[in-house]
Formats: sequence, structure tokens, C-alpha cells
Amino acid sequence: MQVKRLCSMALGFVFLACTLSVGVMAQTSSAETDRRIADLEKQLEAIRTELNALKTAPAAPTPAPMTREAAAATPATAPAPNPLAGITSVLGGVNLTGLVDAYYGYNANHPTDGTATEPFQFENGQFNLNLLELQLDKPVDKTTPLGFRVALGFGQAILAVNGTPFELARNLPAAQYLKEGYMSYMAPVGKGLQIDVGKFVTSAGAEVIETNQNWNYSRSLLFYYAIPYYHMGARAKYTFNDKWSVTGFAMNGWNNVVATNTGKTGGLSIGWNPNKKLSITETYLAGPLDRFGTGDNGPWNHLSDTVVTYNPNAKLSLMANIDYDFDTGALGKGKSGDYAGIAAYAKYALTPAVAVAGRYEYFNDHDGFATGIPNYITTAKGQHLKEFTGTIERKIAGHLLSRLEVRHDESNQRFFQRGSLSAVKGQTTVDAGLVFVLEPSDTK
Repeated sequence: MQVKRLCSMALGFVFLACTLSVGVMAQTSSAETDRRIADLEKQLEAIRTELNALKTAPAAPTPAPMTREAAAATPATAPAPNPLAGITSVLGGVNLTGLVDAYYGYNANHPTDGTATEPFQFENGQFNLNLLELQLDKPVDKTTPLGFRVALGFGQAILAVNGTPFELARNLPAAQYLKEGYMSYMAPVGKGLQIDVGKFVTSAGAEVIETNQNWNYSRSLLFYYAIPYYHMGARAKYTFNDKWSVTGFAMNGWNNVVATNTGKTGGLSIGWNPNKKLSITETYLAGPLDRFGTGDNGPWNHLSDTVVTYNPNAKLSLMANIDYDFDTGALGKGKSGDYAGIAAYAKYALTPAVAVAGRYEYFNDHDGFATGIPNYITTAKGQHLKEFTGTIERKIAGHLLSRLEVRHDESNQRFFQRGSLSAVKGQTTVDAGLVFVLEPSDTK
């Protein structure tokens, strides 16, 4: 632009010089004309010198267009202060998960008492809501040391878990819908010590409350009779590496938010994964378990729970669960009792969407206190239960799965109700379940 401006000025001076020359020659003397022409030539020479300097100078570089990355890195105007910044810092990174689990159940014995079908499933010959669950979970690590979990549940499963007589008598009615509620802190100890305080599900057992995380649709005898569902207290877990982890417990007891005695239950759970195919977890819980709600701290209960999982290949999975419990006051008046059981599982994936699973159990309630059939009521000693379950699972969509299951239970006692009055030694049930799972996933 500057070169163009100077060129225009030069042309103007030339034109002016010519015009003046003509006028001067006509009106003035030749001496005056020569002087003016000399002045104009000096000005033209100065202009030529400036033009040559501009031509020989290096051209200024043209600015490169701004990329998206550079535009994104360009500082923007500072946003206005967020009045909810404190809440956002706490709720940031929270995961919302949940499920809807409904089924149709059929019992060949046609029991009229809804509680006499099978564990966790009360009604016969109708559609039922097994579990509706919503969970907010903020996991912890070294960078985000504070977290929590709140899980609410509705349906037959939660009634079975929270419906113990002592809990219903002592807690607020709303407490029966709380599956878990605890805060977490990752203490700066070694690789990180996770501490949870509140109500949490037990670490014992091969199965959990949610059916979609189990291999079969119905729950096992061991899950229903042998182990606790939940605890109120504190636990601390330390993971040494990808092979070893240890969790310690200090709790009110079993299945109670409000303690019925002043004693506490302690325990230890050790996880060992020697390789990618094998996993072993051993859990031991012990403490003054007050089964009768009398405030007694004397009788102690000891539970040993072992879970072994083995995956020989991508399609086949095997699992075993072994439980033994000894209670010094299980039968009252200082009388001890014990029970033991084993469950064996197998699951095989026919296709990525279809799998079959089987479960066999044997439960020896030696003194009858776990199942409510004490040995002094019958001629036989205690109760021996066994069951076999076969399940077909099909994943209908990314978040939806269905299960069809046939199960048969047997006992040496007349333990199962038939109709409204009689009791028999066995029962056969069929369940068709549909589970919608809400969880973070890329699958639509």
C-alpha cells in the first residue's frame, strides 16, 4: 500500500512539473523556469530513492490462518463465578446406575402362602417386581480421595434383605429401601487405603442381590441361609498389586443397622488372583451375634466363606462357594449349633448373546437353626437341603437381558408347602425374568 501511495505522488509531481513548465515558459522568464524545474527534479529524485529502498526491503510475512487447536488454546473471557461450584466439586464424576428386574414365577406345589416358594421370590403364578434399583456412586482414587455410594431399592429382593424382624421394629420405615449408603476416603497410605463407613453389602458369598450379576436368576440356598446380606460399620481395603488384596471389617453385626447388643463383629477378607484364570477369596467374620435380640454379648458366631472362580477359556466359567458357620449360642441357653454348605456353578457361552448356566447345592443345617427346623422337633437330625438350577440367558439388546430358569429343591424334612395346608419334601419352580440394566456403556 505504501508503494502505491508513493507512485501516485510521483506521477502527481511529474504532471505538476509539466504543467508548471508550460505556464512558466509562457508567463515568466527562462531563469525562473529553470530554478523551479531544478526544485522539482530534486523532489522526484528523493521519491525515486524512497521507492528503491522499499523495493529492496524484505516483504513482511503473511500471518498463517489460526488452527482449531490454536483457537481452542486462545484464552477466553473469564466465566462468571458459579454459585454451585462447591456442589459440583463434590458431585463431579458421579456415576448413575440402576436396573429394573421383573419376572413371572410358577411353583408346581401351588403354595397359597407367598413366603413358601423360594428365596427372594414370594408370589406364585403371577408377574412380580423383583428389584428396582437406582445407585449414585463416586469412586475414589489418589487424585479424588473423597467419594460415596447411595443405592435405593424397591421390590421383593429388598424386602427379603431388609425385612428382618429386628430391623423393622427398630428402624424408620424408609430404611427398608436403602440397600447401601456409605462414604469413602482414599487414605494416603502406600498405594492407597480405601476406607468405607456406613451400610454396605457383605463381602461373603459367590452371589449378590442383583440377579443380572449372578449366573442364575434365582438366588442360592447359601446366599439365603448361610451368609449375611449387609453390615453397618467400617471397612478398609488395601490392594497390594493385581494379585493380592486385603479388607478388614469392624461392624455392628449381621443384617442390622441398629445393634441389639454392645458387641462388635470383626473380620478379614483376602483376595488372591495368581493369574487371569483363577481367583480365590477367603472371608472370615466373628463376633457376638445376638440372634434373639436380647442384648446378649456372650454367644459368638464364626463364619468361614470361600469362593473360587476358574475360567479355563473365554467361553467356560466355573465357580465354587463353601460356607461353614459355628455359633456358640445358636440354640439358646448357651447351646451351640453349626451348619455347612457347598455350591458348584458352571456357565458356558454358546454365542456372544446366549449362555447356559447350572448350579448344584448341598446345605447341611446340622442343628436346624439356619432354616428353622431344629433337631428336637423331628426324628431326623436337622435338615439337609439340596437343589439344582438350570438357566438360559439371552442378551436381547445392549442393556436388556432375559433368563428362563427351571429349579428343583429337595429336603429330608417336609419343608416345602403344597397348597394351603400340607408340606412336602420337594418343589419345582420355573421363572422367566427380564432385566433392564442402566449403566455406562457404548452399546445402544
